[in-house]
Amino acid sequence: MPGRKTPLVTNHYYHVVNRTFDSIKIFRDKGHCLRAINLLFYYQPKTPPMRYSYFIRLPLKEQAKKLEKNNKKLVDIICFCFMPTHFHFLLKQKLKNGISTFLSRFTNSYTRYFNTKKKRIGPLFQGKFKAVKIDNEQQLLHVSRYIHLNPYSSKVVKNLKELASYPYSSLKEYLENRSELCSKNIILGQFSNKESYKSFVLDRAEYQVDLQRIKNLLLESHL
Repeated sequence: MPGRKTPLVTNHYYHVVNRTFDSIKIFRDKGHCLRAINLLFYYQPKTPPMRYSYFIRLPLKEQAKKLEKNNKKLVDIICFCFMPTHFHFLLKQKLKNGISTFLSRFTNSYTRYFNTKKKRIGPLFQGKFKAVKIDNEQQLLHVSRYIHLNPYSSKVVKNLKELASYPYSSLKEYLENRSELCSKNIILGQFSNKESYKSFVLDRAEYQVDLQRIKNLLLESHL
């Protein structure tokens, strides 16, 4: 993965996006997306115990022991969303080069998995991921909402009910306030309860759809 002109700063938050070459649809079924989510969890530690393909062959008790030894994390995952041709992550870098290392491990591992399944060769993702630094708490909240609304504004799901249960993003984890993959306190701590955050996200859904339409029109006008 090519180096970055501006290094990412430790203890700061970033909105990270990467897309597939030629809009290949790689996050398109349950098995693919569950593998990707499991890889997010597995590659957070500074030193993963082994290649993931070896790790998943271990008994569950042995897997747990391996993971207990890995306390230092490269990143905190605040929220995420897998779309058919790309992903959105909101990450806090915990160690130097943490985001770049995490993204490299995740994309390389997922590429090996997908290529094996589909009997293909070559890269899946564009070489350099996009990363936008989050400057304040208000921006952090708005980016979390943007990420969680993405399946709806991009018409991957048909309605808000489907969005709330969309299994390939962290929105369901937020709405049910379950202790799973994400470090949610920085977001949910700014709301009185999970229902307030739900309203914050869903009440803005149609506005984000309109913004997406305008964006698409502007792009089409330059074709």
